[in-house]
Amino acid sequence: MEPQAVQRKLTAILSADVKGYSRLMGEDEVATIRTLTSYREVMSTLIQQHRGRVVDSPGDNLLAEFASVVDAVQCAVEVQREFKAKNAELSQSRRMEFRIGVNLGDVVVEGERIYGDGVNIAARIEGLADGGGICISGTVHDHIENKLDLAYDYLGEKTVKNIQKPVRVYRVRMEAHTTFPEAREELELPDKPSIAVLPFANMSQDPEQEYFSDGITEDLITDLSKISGLFVIARNSVFTYKGKAVKVDQVSQELGVRYILEGSVRKAGNRMRITAQMVDATTGYHLWAERYDREVQNIFALQDEVTQKIVAALEVKLKKDEEKRLVHKETDNPQAYDHYLRGLENLNRFTRAANSQAREMFERSIDLDQNFALAHAGLGWTYFNDWTRGWSQDPESLNESLELAKKAISLNDSLPQAHYLLGFVHLWKRQHELAIEELERVIALDPNGADGHAGLAEVLTWVGRHEEAIGRVKEAMRLNPHYPVWYLVILGWAYSVMEQFEQAIEALERARIRDPDLFSTHIILATVYSRTERMDEARSEVEEIMRISPEFSLDMLRDRVPFIDQATFEASVEALRKAGLS
Repeated sequence: MEPQAVQRKLTAILSADVKGYSRLMGEDEVATIRTLTSYREVMSTLIQQHRGRVVDSPGDNLLAEFASVVDAVQCAVEVQREFKAKNAELSQSRRMEFRIGVNLGDVVVEGERIYGDGVNIAARIEGLADGGGICISGTVHDHIENKLDLAYDYLGEKTVKNIQKPVRVYRVRMEAHTTFPEAREELELPDKPSIAVLPFANMSQDPEQEYFSDGITEDLITDLSKISGLFVIARNSVFTYKGKAVKVDQVSQELGVRYILEGSVRKAGNRMRITAQMVDATTGYHLWAERYDREVQNIFALQDEVTQKIVAALEVKLKKDEEKRLVHKETDNPQAYDHYLRGLENLNRFTRAANSQAREMFERSIDLDQNFALAHAGLGWTYFNDWTRGWSQDPESLNESLELAKKAISLNDSLPQAHYLLGFVHLWKRQHELAIEELERVIALDPNGADGHAGLAEVLTWVGRHEEAIGRVKEAMRLNPHYPVWYLVILGWAYSVMEQFEQAIEALERARIRDPDLFSTHIILATVYSRTERMDEARSEVEEIMRISPEFSLDMLRDRVPFIDQATFEASVEALRKAGLS
């Protein structure tokens, strides 16, 4: 008998669960079940009204599918509005907030059930939503962006469990999220030439070559960032425009720069064609445009040439040490460079599996060129991530990272990435002054490096230099207007240690909305809420801590954090204990 063919279909999937369900059940099982039953009936009715069907509803979860992605999102919005009204009738501690995720994807059909990555992505996106909020995948956003009267916040590419590639995620703006809006003030132009390098488009026939065009973009940003006479926007901000059709004047206003560099890369075998053009966004005038046809092995010489063209066009005067640093020849081996770029792509995903893949790529790169300093630094970062993210309990991971950072510096003392790594290894070894020395060296080598300023801010907070830390992280935010969420965490943490609790809460709540699974945010928020006697919120944050890391304890906190002020640290520990962490 022939096996039955697998049935598949494209469908819109809605996944929902209750935030803080374990706490609600622990406090009053009967009342929680009664509320859940009532809310589930409301949700089921709204799903039917929007031409969807409930697929499954185990525990506090619910899974539904819709033929129309517009119907699915409209339903999610109405569900959250209805629940907001119902929650207003309940006490703060008994309110039931649902998180909702919506995805459009291919699923496997088996009777009334559906399975596959399409379902899994919806569930993972749901976990990124705040209580009372909705998150949607990039595929959903692309279909509904101009069809519904809603606003969306781009949360970036998220690496989600058991899904190979990162997923674009957007938050649907709900009224519940307007307490701490993301600040987007108009940015003034700096008093020196300012530029943003947009991600170069991959024009190759093979989409797998994306890493190569991204790598060229990053290298150009890195080179320009080293020039003190320029103001250069960081990678994190420019890559938010990747794959989008944008207007240079819009980018100029959003990033607060005058000049925009854009281009494309076509790679075939050992040949590449790179086009680049620079535009004055205030006038629309093209300062220059070039097309380069070269062998891949000449990539570094080509990058140097493009950098020099930009410097000449903007009439920037280089310092002597900057002239030396800009003539870079990291490796003569194009295969070593290719493996390095593949490693960097995986390193930027920040998952355990991708970290292992990055290590393999960096090791191959070093095998091909033992003197390739960047590859040694990249390999060091994989060991550092293992240690700091809890992927390895082996203390030798940190020591391995230390040796690789030193090796990279011995090969190229002007490499900011290596000094940055060394600085943070010193921090986690509680060698605070050495950490500060290395981070200050990073900024001297790379004055436009936003992460360098933010990294120094973090170290300064550990040692109690809070006002300096706040100044540094704000400088990083200007260099990186679409800054990563950890900048907000550093800002909130510095305010909290200064006991400026309202400013701390504002920054940390913005961080929590942008990334509900960022562990450090919940630890600091739990501390602040506990110290300000907002115990319901403090206990809710502790619950989130245990959801994200069930094995976490105060003993682990004592083991890991490199606080220099023990009195401040003990006050934080006591606040967490008071909130229920043991």
